[in-house]
Amino acid sequence: MQITADKVVSFHYRLSETGGTQLESSYEAEPNLYLHGHNNLLPALEAALDGKAKGDKVTVSITPEQGYGERKEGAIQRVPIKHLIDHEKIKNKLKPGMKVVVNTQQGGWEAIVVKAGKFNVDIDSNHPLAGKNLDFELEVVDVRDASEEEVAHGHAHGVGGHHHD
Repeated sequence: MQITADKVVSFHYRLSETGGTQLESSYEAEPNLYLHGHNNLLPALEAALDGKAKGDKVTVSITPEQGYGERKEGAIQRVPIKHLIDHEKIKNKLKPGMKVVVNTQQGGWEAIVVKAGKFNVDIDSNHPLAGKNLDFELEVVDVRDASEEEVAHGHAHGVGGHHHD
């Protein structure tokens, strides 16, 4: 089955900075799921997977404009620690350079700690991958038809996808 609109795609990936070391890999966990054609992946990745099938592998190089944008200078923000996801677990462990997720009205937003205080944390609100040229190695694990519910919700359900409570 080929990847087309309204197909649920299961895939593994490796992510590296162009010419650099590996930054992330999904191979130690469950594959990622997404609903093709619903803007659930970076557009360049979705375009590269279009028409592929189970077992196919593809490498995609993307620029900052195609990925997470250019870095914005002066993007330091002070945020109450209670606005960090899992703040109770990490509040006494915050250190400069640590990756955190800020709970926003649009969902979780990854940021890097610049300075940690007792009640607030200064974060660089640029995405950690902003300004980087990136190489993705993608491997299609499975392709299936989406359920009516998945299409209606605009995202995949199940392991590696979105879960409703």
